[in-house]
Amino acid sequence: MNAMKPFQITGLPPDELNSFLSATHGDPFRILGPHRVGDDLAIRVFRPDAQKIDIVLNGESTETEKIHSDGFFCARLPNATRDLEYHLRLTGWDGKEWEQADAYRYGPIMGEVDLHLFGEGQHWRLYDKFGAHLRKIDNQAGVYFAVWAPNAQRVSVVGDFNNWDGRVNPMRKLLGVGVWELFVPGVKEGAHYKFEIRAHNGAVLLKSDPFAFFGQHGKATASLVYNLERYKWSDGAWIESRAQKNWPQSPISIYEVHLGSWRRTDDNRQLSYLELAETLLPYVVDLGYTHIELLPIAEHPFEGSWGYQVTNYYAPTSRFGTPDELRHFIDKCHQAGIGVIMDWVPAHFPKDAHGLAEFDGTDLYEHMDPRQGEHQDWGTLIFNFGRNEVRNFLIANALFWLDQYHIDGLRVDAVASMLYLDYSRKEGQWIPNKYGGRENLDAIYFLKRTNEVCYEHFPGIMTIAEESTSWPAVSKPTYLGGLGFGFKWNMGWMHDFLQYMSLDPIYRRFHHGNITFSLLYAFTEHFILVLSHDEVVHGKRSMLNKMPGDEWQKFANLRMFYAWMYGQPGKKLLFMGGEFGQWKEWNHDTQLDWQLVDLPKHDGLKRLVQHLNYVYKNEPALWQQDDSYEGFEWIDFHDADNSVVSFMRKSRDGDVIVFVVNATPIVRHDYRLGVPQSGFYRELINTDAETYGGSNVGNYGGVQSEDRQWMGREHSILIHLPPLATVAFKLES
Repeated sequence: MNAMKPFQITGLPPDELNSFLSATHGDPFRILGPHRVGDDLAIRVFRPDAQKIDIVLNGESTETEKIHSDGFFCARLPNATRDLEYHLRLTGWDGKEWEQADAYRYGPIMGEVDLHLFGEGQHWRLYDKFGAHLRKIDNQAGVYFAVWAPNAQRVSVVGDFNNWDGRVNPMRKLLGVGVWELFVPGVKEGAHYKFEIRAHNGAVLLKSDPFAFFGQHGKATASLVYNLERYKWSDGAWIESRAQKNWPQSPISIYEVHLGSWRRTDDNRQLSYLELAETLLPYVVDLGYTHIELLPIAEHPFEGSWGYQVTNYYAPTSRFGTPDELRHFIDKCHQAGIGVIMDWVPAHFPKDAHGLAEFDGTDLYEHMDPRQGEHQDWGTLIFNFGRNEVRNFLIANALFWLDQYHIDGLRVDAVASMLYLDYSRKEGQWIPNKYGGRENLDAIYFLKRTNEVCYEHFPGIMTIAEESTSWPAVSKPTYLGGLGFGFKWNMGWMHDFLQYMSLDPIYRRFHHGNITFSLLYAFTEHFILVLSHDEVVHGKRSMLNKMPGDEWQKFANLRMFYAWMYGQPGKKLLFMGGEFGQWKEWNHDTQLDWQLVDLPKHDGLKRLVQHLNYVYKNEPALWQQDDSYEGFEWIDFHDADNSVVSFMRKSRDGDVIVFVVNATPIVRHDYRLGVPQSGFYRELINTDAETYGGSNVGNYGGVQSEDRQWMGREHSILIHLPPLATVAFKLES
């Protein structure tokens, strides 16, 4: 041992050394790495996993002195300059040697512009700077780590590369917005890591990386270093054509899927992204859908949340495979002409200890006041949308999925809970806004800004609001005072129609208003008609089991309802299992009851959904004027006594499709219907057809109009209305 005292060797006061060794020091670059000590250069290293460390410079090695038994080493190089390019040669306790660069010889890395934009809340490629990135600096390969924790006393990156010891790789704090960074040479892809954060109250927290691209799920919650630059996309034609789309005036038929329970293997194993590309995708293509909508696929530990309690917003769940395997699935969807929409959950996040909650020991991402910061119904925390950095975290996340995963649409969950400060709260449990109102002004600004930025950067994508109130102009542009969404789920239509459909047909005539009311507001928004996952759980029964009557009537009612839905203005969405008549409620722990598809009635229902999708996509009258009264016209909505309703859908080019719904089990022969003009009306849809499992009452392919006035029109047709059925006729002059 050198005869000099540790201070003479290191130039480091004992109290600072002790503070560092107790992992309470907030400025590791003041302790570690190269430092001037008089005319010499002291190089300080902390490695508890090494019994010996040499400094290697130009092929020459200098042995360090072990200053402390915990693993603090120092070498003093006479008259050396601070910018030396040196390496460390470490000898482990097992005698093995290895070399690596010193993480503490590098200066600050993140640029001032990045920090400024983040502080302003306008860094749209935040994911390029934060998290864990494979990089080369001065020809040294390693990983650059960066995390936001402004109120932390100390932040360290810990992982399988440093024995999860928070003293080994403490990070540099960049003053201003509170970002911590560190480049760690030698760390490779696949490394497991977390951030160890010492709060100002002394508590030590172990947190997953908020910007991690990949991570573990379940009880193991480490983040993983992952290279997102490797995947080569093959969907250029799709992306190019998507940018030209006018979605409000295009066909959109969505199959909503929970990937973990759509189909499983014989031993109840969930399918991987690669397996889903070979099974789910062909199924959706065969059924004629235009889009798949995925329940949340960002990482979440709790299966029972269905993905709605997200802990890692930038990491697709590892349940089904790697990020590149998810990209393969999306790529294949695009090559097959199928768009991919994902559920996005910016309204709230769970309290899991490894997640965002009290991230740096303070309420960083959430509000401090529980009247603003907690969803009492869900036991989750609400993002502080008024904080620039939090808003930036979320907007950049939306852009991340559109950019890195080529997602075609974001269905934004629980928008109503964001818009209202008193959402699901009693008197005294909420704080009014600065004007005394109940509107959440910060959330409104966040939603508007998110939509503006997403549409600006990715033409042809769509954002969809799950908004259950009568908030105005949800799907209107922000420059017209709207929230800027592309579409809104039509929860009112869903509620009214499901209530009507659940009634015994004998009582339906007393509830005729249920099926006409939605047309009063049908064109105030760009609507999607939804029969979603929320309607087939928690005792609400499956779609088939909601229907009244015996088995035959249940199937007939459901077939009638689906065709009616396809005739209504608005895009379409159906949750998995509804297409073939799942009897049981959805259970996220098991697959759908696929054995039912082999039974005639279930197979017939599935074939009807397939037929409806193909008719829908090929008939512009059903979607071209979805956003205008010019595309819809009532023929008769007064026949409540017979529970019959009739209407027309029209294209810009004059195509006309007439829909007639008979919501009772009574066959109505020779039912006269007024029509807009003379011609042959070909029967396009008949849900009572034998091929679907019906009784085959029909109109022999179509009917010729008569010059007989009826229902205020110059022409009429005489048709047979099957029991509990929807029929549609296309005018062919």
